[in-house]
Amino acid sequence: MDAWDEIRTAYHVARLGTVSGAAEVLGVHHATVIRHIDALEKRLGTKLFQRHARGYTATEAGQDLMQVAQATDDQFTQLASRLRGRGDSVTGELVVTSIEALSPLLSPVLAEFQMANPGVTVRFVTGDRVFRLEYGEAHVAIRAGTAPNEPDNVVQRYSTVQMALYASRDYLGGRAVPIPEDELPGEKFMGYENMDSRAPFYRWMEDIVPRSNIVMRGSDGRSVKHAIRAGIGLGFMATWEAARYEDLVQVVEPKPEWAAPLWLVTHVDLHRTAKVQAILAHLKTAVDSWNLT
Repeated sequence: MDAWDEIRTAYHVARLGTVSGAAEVLGVHHATVIRHIDALEKRLGTKLFQRHARGYTATEAGQDLMQVAQATDDQFTQLASRLRGRGDSVTGELVVTSIEALSPLLSPVLAEFQMANPGVTVRFVTGDRVFRLEYGEAHVAIRAGTAPNEPDNVVQRYSTVQMALYASRDYLGGRAVPIPEDELPGEKFMGYENMDSRAPFYRWMEDIVPRSNIVMRGSDGRSVKHAIRAGIGLGFMATWEAARYEDLVQVVEPKPEWAAPLWLVTHVDLHRTAKVQAILAHLKTAVDSWNLT
């Protein structure tokens, strides 16, 4: 079928739910999007979308087509990333992904790398979503927790982040620390929005602390940090970050099982390219100065 442009247009309409959103992503006029949808539906002899006031919703036939379109689009993205990653020069786009909590450490390191390699454009993307290296969504991932086990990835142990419980001096009000562990369930806590988090320190908190004493929850490290500093109660922070704030006090000795291992992850097809090897070497050199434990 010689209708890839039309299929790709329909894919983005289904993904975004609006003609205007698809037009913006594709860089075309909204009339072109409508024309592609109409032509594709005529070619296939079936309706791919239900039109309504809020936009477009894929029909069952549309959903079937979109699964094929997404797989094809992913393969094109993967191919493009592999082609960009080849060669002996440290140039082009470099995509590094990690969790938001490591941004204060990684952003300066990536900036140094870019300044030393002016032919590189660095994209640093953070978030809880696992970016798929096999589809070319990133060149390098720095992940925390259990060792990644996706096939065709090269996984290297990077470092370990020690987590501990902290409170503000205002919350403690002059109380002695460490706080005895048998008294911790009676304290107020700042928790994580995702109560199913597999992080061992949050699992400990959910097991030890009554739900009624987890008085506030946040979806990321910044919200947790700001709430702890505001004096709401106890909360977990990385020791390296908490050390930056004089108003925070470590209230118990950190447990070894609270530590979070970090992993450097690359895809086997890009691992040996000059650009990926250069950033890996730069990251490994930088971690020695971070004092994470």
